[in-house]
Amino acid sequence: MLGNAAIERLTLLTNHVLGSEPAATQRLAAHTGRCIRFQFDGWPSLLPALPSTTFRVTPAGLVEWCGDAPPADPDLRVAIDASNPAAAMAQALAGTRPKVEVAGDAAFAADLNWLFDNLRWDVQDDLESVVGAAPAREIARVAGGVAAGLRQAVRTLDGLVNRGRGGPAEPPPGPSPQ
Repeated sequence: MLGNAAIERLTLLTNHVLGSEPAATQRLAAHTGRCIRFQFDGWPSLLPALPSTTFRVTPAGLVEWCGDAPPADPDLRVAIDASNPAAAMAQALAGTRPKVEVAGDAAFAADLNWLFDNLRWDVQDDLESVVGAAPAREIARVAGGVAAGLRQAVRTLDGLVNRGRGGPAEPPPGPSPQ
């Protein structure tokens, strides 16, 4: 039940981000009625199972969750490697996409890829409507610093883990010795 509520909130957030960019809704509207299924391959059995994650494109170029009645054969399947959710979260924080396999309609897949590459949530703009311009800028500045710090920490941790496994370790960013 908690998973369903999370998917519903994620759908609302996705539609909010899509609705803020007319090019995104135009691209999706061309695929009205088509369905996309996200499947999480290798999901650990110790964790609660994820609900069905199949979405249908609406005529407005938004998405609706298919809930407990997904179509048997979606137009596009996106299989995401979820064998290590903690590593996937760390990759996401570092700005790296997880391993993904896509099967189905090529045009739909190309437009979905464009959305992933070009669509971003403008949190500062949303905050501005709630708290005003100056506080929103300051919150965004602080959050940006925290996010940059987290990304750097994840890269550093990844380098340490790779070094411990005998893999290649990248040198830390910064000025090069001269």
